[in-house]
Amino acid sequence: MAPTGAPRLDVQVCFALYSAGLAMNKVYRKLLKPLDLTYPQYLVMMVLWEDASLSVSEIGTRLFLDSATLTPLLKRLETSGLVARSRSREDERHVVISLTARGKALQAKAGKVQESVLCATQCTPEELKHLKGELESLRTRLVDGS
Repeated sequence: MAPTGAPRLDVQVCFALYSAGLAMNKVYRKLLKPLDLTYPQYLVMMVLWEDASLSVSEIGTRLFLDSATLTPLLKRLETSGLVARSRSREDERHVVISLTARGKALQAKAGKVQESVLCATQCTPEELKHLKGELESLRTRLVDGS
């Protein structure tokens, strides 16, 4: 028995977020395996499908990832032939990531992923929109408070 005042796992918001994240990643892992992408790689590809060419720092800002985490991930995507890395013409210190033809073509193959995730959640689009808003609000408060 836990001592009085000891934290209880079942009442921790952080554990609810963590375990939900694990469950969501399990769903994505299954869906992304045929695309030969990990979830973080899929996130990068989604950002690049919106903007075909971005700097490493722009991608990092969008995904809340630092360059130490992002650089090896981008190198693996480059090795897979999905993106190309080049130096910025305006500032050679900046690396620009661009989709290759193969990376652009993968978007069509990835089209059913979100639909499958929606089905897996067993939530309505309205419920997910509300949950997403709440999570974004929590993230903003946590980032602003640190």
